[in-house]
Amino acid sequence: MHSLTETTIRSSFVNASRKTIKDMALPESFEQMTEADWAALDFYGWRDPKFARRAYVVVPTLDGDLIGVALTQAEATPNSRAMCNWCRDVRLPNDVVLWAAKRAGAAGRRGATVGILACLDFECSHNVRKDPPLPYDGYDMGAARVRRIEQLALRTLGFIESVTAE
Repeated sequence: MHSLTETTIRSSFVNASRKTIKDMALPESFEQMTEADWAALDFYGWRDPKFARRAYVVVPTLDGDLIGVALTQAEATPNSRAMCNWCRDVRLPNDVVLWAAKRAGAAGRRGATVGILACLDFECSHNVRKDPPLPYDGYDMGAARVRRIEQLALRTLGFIESVTAE
């Protein structure tokens, strides 16, 4: 992912009101992000430090545009250990929660939402870059890592498409 500015991020949202975008707080670490930090991300996601159950995700599209989505964390938590639908890491060091995104356009104004089980703090880009356990001798770890990174990009983009679908 390439470096983002606050203006670029704020202008990318498709399912948030102007007030939500105005009230949105970027994480404290945003200003300290380096090119290497951005290069290690497949999407930029963060929880709003001002609103306990609000989060945001900005995903690059295949043609290089950005689409941002505002999310709300469900009040209930899964009864058992859930798997993140994006990174699908079964050895997660973090919690997975249900995030809901209001649909874009008229459907969202009528109250339609789309849900996803995802990492609480959006560590998916880091999780897919960790080597999985060696299943057998000769297993190509590098190819597996590349495949996991590609699949993460496709899954996050698929979620964004479900939010923006008419």
